[in-house]
Amino acid sequence: MVLLQTILIVILVYYGFKFLLKWLAPKLLNYAVKKTSERFGQQFGNPQDFDNSQTREGETVIAKKPHRKSNPSKKVGEYIDFEEID
Repeated sequence: MVLLQTILIVILVYYGFKFLLKWLAPKLLNYAVKKTSERFGQQFGNPQDFDNSQTREGETVIAKKPHRKSNPSKKVGEYIDFEEID
């Protein structure tokens, strides 16, 4: 009789957990997606929040990186020519 009770309790717990998971999983997933989108929005902000007072509407601005000048006098190293020895 105790074995039958234990099996019944295990089956009830299994199906109860399965039911709760089906009910709670979508709510937890929606909560996680909502929080993630809020954090993303806070981190990157809305594109309309940026200060556009420097440029007028319709004006095109091309931002270029400054060209780095190479320093030819900088000594990198010495070239060594190797020969095979038989």
